[in-house]
Amino acid sequence: MKDFSGKVAAITGAGSGMGRALAIALAKQGCHVAISDVDTINLHETESLIKADVKVTCHIVDVANKLDVKNYSNAVVQQHGKVNMIFNNAGVSVTDTVEHMSLEDFEWLMNINFWGVVYGTRAFLPLVKDQPEAHIINTSSIFGVIALPSQSAYNASKFAVRGFTYALRQELADTQIGVSCVQPGGVKTSIIKNSRFVPTDNASPTKEEFVTKFESLAGLTSEQAAEQILSGVRKNKAQILVGKDAKLIALLERILPIGYQKLIGRIDKR
Repeated sequence: MKDFSGKVAAITGAGSGMGRALAIALAKQGCHVAISDVDTINLHETESLIKADVKVTCHIVDVANKLDVKNYSNAVVQQHGKVNMIFNNAGVSVTDTVEHMSLEDFEWLMNINFWGVVYGTRAFLPLVKDQPEAHIINTSSIFGVIALPSQSAYNASKFAVRGFTYALRQELADTQIGVSCVQPGGVKTSIIKNSRFVPTDNASPTKEEFVTKFESLAGLTSEQAAEQILSGVRKNKAQILVGKDAKLIALLERILPIGYQKLIGRIDKR
C-alpha cells in the first residue's frame, strides 16, 4: 500500500503509545481512523490530538472479548463505509517467573496479546477482502524473537503472534492483502508502567526501578516507531523490525539461535 490517503485504518490500543502515534501519523497522511482502546479517557485524548481533516471514530473495545472485537469491525464499516487496514496493536506485559506467576496473570496477558490479534484478524479479514488494497498489521515484539527470564508469558504471546502472522501472510500471498508482523525493540510507551509486575523476593527491583531502567534503554519514541512501521507497511514487509536494537537482536538470534541465552544470562547477572 503506497498511499494512505483516503484509506480507513482500524487501530487497537490507540489510547497511548504506538497506537496513538500511528493514528496521528496516518491522519496526517489523509487516512481516516477508527481508534479503539479500553481506556475511554486516553482514547478521547488521542482523538483530540488528531488535527487533520479526516474522519475519526472512537470505539471502546476489550480485544480479549471476541464479541467486542466483532462489534468493532461492524461499527467501523457502518461508520466509515469500508476498512483497508487493521492494526492489531493492543498489548500488555507481565513480569514474573514461570514458577511464581499466577495462571490468572498468564491468561490475562495471552487473552489480550495473542487472542486479541486472532480476534482482530478474523473479524476484519472478510471486510478488507472487499477492498482493492488492504493490509493486516500485527504487533509482536523483538521478544517474539528471543526469550528473556521473567518474560515467559510475554515471550509466549509474542512468539505466537509472529508464527500466526507469518502463516497468514503465506495464506494470503496471492491476494491483494498485505500482511506484516511488527517487532519493536525498546520504544518509550506505557506498557511497562501499566504492566503487572510481581517481584519474587526482596532482592528483586521494584516496579518503579524496572520502569526507569526500561525507559533509559528504550531507543525510540512512539512517533519514531510509528514512522518506521508505516514505512514497512508501504513496502509490504513481512517483518518490520523497529529500532536499531531490534535489528541487532534479530541478527544475534540468527547467528546464535541458542547461544544468545548464555550471553543474556551473563548480562542479567551483572
